[in-house]
Amino acid sequence: MAIKDKVIIIMGASSGIGEATAKLLAKEGAKLVIAARREEKLKDIAASLPDAQIVYKKADVANYDDVQQVVDLAISKFGKVDVLFNNAGIMPTAPLVETKRNEWKEMLDINVMGVLNGISAVLPKMVEQKSGHIISTDSVAGHVVYPDSAVYCGTKFAVRAIMEGLRQEQRENNIKSTIISPGAVQTELYKTISDIKVSLELHEAQKEWGLSVEDIAQAVAYVINTPERVSVSDMIIRPTKQIM
Repeated sequence: MAIKDKVIIIMGASSGIGEATAKLLAKEGAKLVIAARREEKLKDIAASLPDAQIVYKKADVANYDDVQQVVDLAISKFGKVDVLFNNAGIMPTAPLVETKRNEWKEMLDINVMGVLNGISAVLPKMVEQKSGHIISTDSVAGHVVYPDSAVYCGTKFAVRAIMEGLRQEQRENNIKSTIISPGAVQTELYKTISDIKVSLELHEAQKEWGLSVEDIAQAVAYVINTPERVSVSDMIIRPTKQIM
């Protein structure tokens, strides 16, 4: 099924991968509902796409009611939901011995509960429709573990497990499940690392050899554009020069 006229919700759409995906899908004729915590950024994105069918709503993925309101907006505006893209995420990194419990909790609330909140809000409608596609941004960190990122990796391993469980449970209802697992990408994710030195080192590496957000947007568009009989469960996308 072509992207044109599909109703697509993008959570975490105010910058980076979410913004690039919204712009690409708008060009393909999708009907978009974009959401994030930064309303002014959403407003600017919508204004930059004057020919698109697009609405936006401020939402925090860690708050289930916010996510449900985004799904309700999509249904009231367009009558259905074909695709939900769970894209919001953060990446604080630090050795476990530093016991940054507040950062751990925030990662769990956004990276894991944010995905679960999206699934919970949209799945009953997709079951009713007997069709749908739920996509979540995972990470190479959902496939390998490395020092100073144990909790972040844990959240991404959890997303991988949840999305595979979703696939197994809902395949008979014609509901697709996909994780997109990028390596280093030139996004604002580095800003969620509280250690300034580590944050800037990551940012410099991303600029030097990381993927562009448009690269990941193309991957999202590809999996959405597959025929009904095809479900891409997992796509790992690394920069050619990335080691891990």
